[in-house]
Amino acid sequence: MSSNNNAIRIKRYLSSGGLIILAGQSDFSNDHLTFRVAKQNDLWFHVHGFPGSHVVLQCGDTEPDRKDIEEAAGVAVHYSKMRNASSAQVVYCHARDVHKECGAKAGSVSISHEKQIKASAHLPPEDNG
Repeated sequence: MSSNNNAIRIKRYLSSGGLIILAGQSDFSNDHLTFRVAKQNDLWFHVHGFPGSHVVLQCGDTEPDRKDIEEAAGVAVHYSKMRNASSAQVVYCHARDVHKECGAKAGSVSISHEKQIKASAHLPPEDNG
């Protein structure tokens, strides 16, 4: 594996509620985002049943509103194989409920306590902070 594949590439967006939305751009970046950047109470998103980016809504102590959740789900759809579909099912859970099986390949996870939301591909404004 070349060092280029191990570069951490994470896109940053700003939800309408002022929360940061992060999206991994490779399997390695997805692992880094999910297991090194995300905090316990952050929300983690992924399109159900299709390859795509791990997306994290950084919540801190804030309870995100429905619009923040919809926007993060839209980012997950945008960075997935379902990008061109009219909508897709997105699973989400707290980052504390995302686990990696021993020996699993980069980007592969299991989740618990998930919820689902239907979303269309959408990117909120980029956050360059």
